[in-house]
Amino acid sequence: MSRTTKGIPGALAVHHVAETVPNLDQAVNFFVNVLGAELLYRIGPVEDKTGDWMTRQLNVHPRASTHIAMLRFGPYTNLELFEYTAPGQRQQLPRNSDWGGHHLAIGVENVDAAVDYLRSVPGVKILGEAQTITEGPIAGDRWVYFLTPWGMQMEVLHMPKGMPYEKDTNARLFDPSEPWDSR
Repeated sequence: MSRTTKGIPGALAVHHVAETVPNLDQAVNFFVNVLGAELLYRIGPVEDKTGDWMTRQLNVHPRASTHIAMLRFGPYTNLELFEYTAPGQRQQLPRNSDWGGHHLAIGVENVDAAVDYLRSVPGVKILGEAQTITEGPIAGDRWVYFLTPWGMQMEVLHMPKGMPYEKDTNARLFDPSEPWDSR
């Protein structure tokens, strides 16, 4: 059943988020053993040694090659990881302020406990101190950014129930502690 009334006909939800990483084994290990994701499958290499399929289908160099892992992170998030090799490949991660900049946010029950745990993981860098929003539509949100050992930007956050924005709309942000169908 479609949850939207405009846009792509039949659109249900975001199926997965994808990230290109420098080392697929390292990233899978981090997501599975540090963050608790479940590895569903790995495939690859995906490549076309003579044609332009990689360009037409994936918007990458025609001689690019990739290995892919699909993970399940929590009850509702599919995460696809790519490790590419390609001629002319840029190997700098974008900052949040760069075009294409991004981060992956993980909802947690307790930000401070999550930060304490992440501080014990070799190679993880916590960016600053945990912050609590005190005003506005998301007052009460507590969050902090961190970097994975390869530099991917991530965030842990906790948004308590009854956020101020909820007074102005019946729409609600996804809450990982509640099943979607309970709303």
